[in-house]
Amino acid sequence: MPDKTGASPVPAPWVSARRPLGGGWHDNAVTYARPAQDARPGRPAISVIAHRGASEDAPEHTLAAYRKAIEDGADALECDVRLTADGHLVCVHDRRVNRTSNGRGSVSALELADLAMLDFGSWKGDGSANDGFANEAPDRQHEDPERTSVLTLERLLELVADADRRVELAIETKHPTRWAGQVEERLVELLTRFGHTNPAMRPDWTPSVRVMSFSARSLHRVRAAAPCIPGVYLMQFLTPRHRDGRLPPGVGIAGPGIRILRSHPDYVAKAHRAGHRVHVWTVNDTADVELCQELGVDAVITNRPKQVRIQLGLG
Repeated sequence: MPDKTGASPVPAPWVSARRPLGGGWHDNAVTYARPAQDARPGRPAISVIAHRGASEDAPEHTLAAYRKAIEDGADALECDVRLTADGHLVCVHDRRVNRTSNGRGSVSALELADLAMLDFGSWKGDGSANDGFANEAPDRQHEDPERTSVLTLERLLELVADADRRVELAIETKHPTRWAGQVEERLVELLTRFGHTNPAMRPDWTPSVRVMSFSARSLHRVRAAAPCIPGVYLMQFLTPRHRDGRLPPGVGIAGPGIRILRSHPDYVAKAHRAGHRVHVWTVNDTADVELCQELGVDAVITNRPKQVRIQLGLG
């Protein structure tokens, strides 16, 4: 809860305003061996996914960051979701709000109205390219509520629905949490309201939303409730169980961190041979973008969608 007494309320959080309708590679003086190049002719262009929005240019998980990502041409938007004490899914990465707001406490213990009182943007000064100001108190220098208000997943879904082109959404469920399976239950309910769990009756339909998690159990819950929603199994480390490209049952997309590809560049080919796509996080450095391109990954998740698209020849 914010440590305030008699404070004037800040603008309301960005919630729904309407009812939805439905060789060797060298980097940092370390050389990594990699397999022979597979040009994979005819493969689609690498999808560029904006990590928490265009979060190099605007405060992460704010409406401003996602608007900027769409303007920058991002193919998809990535967000983390947590469930508030009163049952709202909000886009916040950390378990606690301390780093990205002027408040304190766990998201799961706060209600949406509590979060609406906080400033989620002023911690990041204009032009900041990293999260290096985590210990500085926000000074509320930004008046634009799109830069400072907590963002609900519902509002983000509306933004995507209103875009003038196809924009996909990659939603990460955060675990462990005191709400456990209620997160996935609420998520599927919301996606159903927006028409993402009922495939259109046409052969060219492809889902525009996918769910990501480090928790195989979370992905299983979503698949059981909404089989048409693709799952992405996120990996920080490559365990022996998954080194050959295998993923948990029912999951079709591997989500390795970029460190995995640096250490195990052959993983991409193994995952592809197993029939899986590969979405890599978080890819910001030009050398990492080059590595992903050479290895033939399917998507990169980045804080810098505009710059990465330019490097890939897409912008």
